[in-house]
Amino acid sequence: MAQSVGIKDVARAAGVSVGTVSNVINRPDTVATETRARVLSAIDRLGYVRSESARQLRAGRSRIMGLLVLDMGNPFFVDVARGAERAARRSGLGVMVCNSAESVGEEAEYLALFAEQRVRGVLLTPADATGRNIASFRRHGIPFVLVDRVSEGTTECSVSVDDVAGGALAVRHLVDAGHRSIAYVSGPPGFNQVRDRRTGALDALAEAGLGPEHLRELPTERLDVAAGRDAGARLLGLADRPTAVFCANDLLALGVLQAMYAAGVNVPDDLAIVGYDDIEFAAAAAVPLTSVRQPAVTMGALAAEMLLEETEDDGSGHEHRRVVLQPELVVRRSSLSAR
Repeated sequence: MAQSVGIKDVARAAGVSVGTVSNVINRPDTVATETRARVLSAIDRLGYVRSESARQLRAGRSRIMGLLVLDMGNPFFVDVARGAERAARRSGLGVMVCNSAESVGEEAEYLALFAEQRVRGVLLTPADATGRNIASFRRHGIPFVLVDRVSEGTTECSVSVDDVAGGALAVRHLVDAGHRSIAYVSGPPGFNQVRDRRTGALDALAEAGLGPEHLRELPTERLDVAAGRDAGARLLGLADRPTAVFCANDLLALGVLQAMYAAGVNVPDDLAIVGYDDIEFAAAAAVPLTSVRQPAVTMGALAAEMLLEETEDDGSGHEHRRVVLQPELVVRRSSLSAR
């Protein structure tokens, strides 16, 4: 196994002190041109790479921002990461992206990793609805911003979308199209987003003079396509099958669409479908999917900018704030049945 090259090896090869090598790396203008060239030549010849972790320990300041999301298999979170990464790069920072896979245990492990690595700060979409993981992480004094989650019970910054308004947009659209029996494929009930979208759906029904019995909830353990297919199978087994379905995200909606296609159920004439997030695959589905659009890239960028503001210098000028963005309904063929 090859031995790593250290700063002492470079100093020996260049015939200079360790301090001179350090100056060439960190303060090159302070070193004579000939000496600097000799050191750089040794660095290139030996393949020396400075230890970023050691530099961070000395400076007490990291150039890495952590991002922990619920599911990197969901294109929505890929877009969030893209926005965060763009904002971080503008400030010379990198982003360490981790996936909790909707697991409270994995979330705790990644938060512990961020603390060990002394990251500059963390962008977090929590999997733990109890807040215990956040409370434990807060003890490390590392700033964090909640993404796609309102900062209930916390003083930290957050960037989210008004999911109550989003749920209302989806179901109001279905009610306006003539539907009176609607299913809600909701995902894990512990997620605030799932509950808020249900609240909005019920609000839209109430506006139309319809009671909560007009919304049939079908919870799922996960928020992926497989869970959507399972919900679709359950939907097909109902004796009084609803005429429309609103799904808590697009992956669930695509799974429901697959189940309907396999069973020969026509979408949208036999069943209208509305998703949430408006991921790229929504428009490209066999039946283009109506969806509630979330500005995911903007969310990621705003969250990163808020974190950067808090971690600049001593952060004394930073004020914690809650940013709530508005969703938008994008209507496509999956909900345009003639009723």
